[in-house]
Amino acid sequence: MPRMTSRLIIAAALVATAGCAKKRPDVLPPAPPSTPPAATPTPTPPPPQTGVVPGSKADFEQSVVSDTIHFDTDAYNVDPQSQQILDSQATWLKKYPNVHITVEGHCDERGTREYNLALGDRRANAAANYLIAQGVDSSRITTISYGKERPIALGDTPQDWAQNRRAVTVVLN
Repeated sequence: MPRMTSRLIIAAALVATAGCAKKRPDVLPPAPPSTPPAATPTPTPPPPQTGVVPGSKADFEQSVVSDTIHFDTDAYNVDPQSQQILDSQATWLKKYPNVHITVEGHCDERGTREYNLALGDRRANAAANYLIAQGVDSSRITTISYGKERPIALGDTPQDWAQNRRAVTVVLN
């Protein structure tokens, strides 16, 4: 009989554990209400640029009297009218201390190539030195002479020559 008793005990244990097992209901209860995630605001795009970027080449050209000064024949001195132009350039350059420039020296078609390259160099340096004297850091300025190689007026009249005798300030960044 001990065998029978042990079988009954095992059967009773199986019935007991089977009765404890949960039976899945035919219909599941509704899911708990979910809270929507916190709404993250969409970033507003920056307004479209409607004007000239401050500190840009376009801003320079718009803000200064001119980017060009002119010289007399065989001369590289900065006259009062050119000083006024360079003063406006210096004011703008001091407002934007990270901007670098190149001052280009140009000549008219008369004279040898070598003479005009040297004269263009003196013209570029005269303009650069004036800007430096007005407080523009010299490390921001480079100079180059194009001599007679880049005329803006292609004629051979005194008016054409006068337009070509110049120093031009070019914003690099």
